[in-house]
Amino acid sequence: MAETRDKTQPIAVTAADLPLACPRPDAPLWARHPRVFLDVLKEGEAVCPYCSAKYVFTGEHPKGHH
Repeated sequence: MAETRDKTQPIAVTAADLPLACPRPDAPLWARHPRVFLDVLKEGEAVCPYCSAKYVFTGEHPKGHH
């Protein structure tokens, strides 16, 4: 998440990004807040309760244990 990212646009995540936590590891220091895990698979999207970042799952769902 770059400092110039348009905050109105959802952030696309894939199975490689799971488990999904906000803030992301590449978030700038000013955008840090307590880490919260988000279930993006249940609805296909999730919104962070701290910063309102919207994440949207794209691609194939992971296979394996549920």
